[in-house]
Amino acid sequence: MAEYAHLSVPDPEFAPLLERMLTAPTAKDVPMSVRRQGYNQRFAELSQKTYAPRVPHESNFVVQDHQVGAGASIRVRSVVPLGEGTFPLLVWAHGGGWISGTADTDDLPVRAIAHEIKLATINIEYRLAPEHRHPTQINDCLAAIKWAISNASLLRADLNKGFILAGLSAGAHLMALLAHRLRDDPFFAGTPITGQVLQFPLLVHPDAYPEHYKDRLLSYQQNKQGPILSSQIVLESWYHLLSETNVLPSDPTASPLLALHNNLPPTVIQVAGLDPLRDEGLLYNDLLRNAGVKTRLEIYPGLPHTFNYPFGQFRAAKQYEKDYRAGLRWLLAGAPDLVGGKL
Repeated sequence: MAEYAHLSVPDPEFAPLLERMLTAPTAKDVPMSVRRQGYNQRFAELSQKTYAPRVPHESNFVVQDHQVGAGASIRVRSVVPLGEGTFPLLVWAHGGGWISGTADTDDLPVRAIAHEIKLATINIEYRLAPEHRHPTQINDCLAAIKWAISNASLLRADLNKGFILAGLSAGAHLMALLAHRLRDDPFFAGTPITGQVLQFPLLVHPDAYPEHYKDRLLSYQQNKQGPILSSQIVLESWYHLLSETNVLPSDPTASPLLALHNNLPPTVIQVAGLDPLRDEGLLYNDLLRNAGVKTRLEIYPGLPHTFNYPFGQFRAAKQYEKDYRAGLRWLLAGAPDLVGGKL
């Protein structure tokens, strides 16, 4: 039995805020448009506060919005540093429980990474549930990635230098699914993914937790009233994604933890101790390693889901940003063997 309850003990900087941060139940009668607007506005404000100081003036980038996919229905924002030559490509998918978020939500952190690591980036504004249910989000991201590869010269991207998928929360779920999808798609035979970064990922529907892993997936109950993200919100988000489809929670095309993981690229996983999703990330790390995939696991005890946005001043948030950048550099260096573990 793997028991990680100690990771739920609040971080000393966060503990004084915990009582007033506990997630309130979602009001059933609040229209989706209102919930979405609130999320987008809140994260835009937090992003401005936390990430604006890290981002140089816009004159340091070439920033363009592109409309791609069937009917030009998907907005893709490319952010490319000024400078000579070409750059590795990073594909980013925003969070928001598949029901909220835009390319603007994570614009500043994507720009910060593009500048600091020198990456050509695309930030995908996939269509949202419940108006567009699974697998629309996956198909949108896939179309955007294929567009980026076909337009690599426009993006000054050289996939031989690196081709990394990255995402936050629901975006990490999409990138985990796409890592499997791209692995098996002949279109990518000549341009395989070289790495993925999964930050606070959703990886398996709670109703599809495998019986033989239930003693390793305890955080969904331990942190069910988690600040920022509760188990109720997780379940509601899954409902909006999968309801009125023929896709079962146990389908590996929806729950990537249940897929076969051989021949996936090296993976960086970042997990928060007070997150209901914590144990999904920890288990996924072990399953990838068992399948021969190199991984780099970073854990932030006693902190909630996506704590980096509201608490950027915390020591742990600063460490999170350092770990993210170190993880990207590790992937770009070919994922050399790591010494020691994190737990």
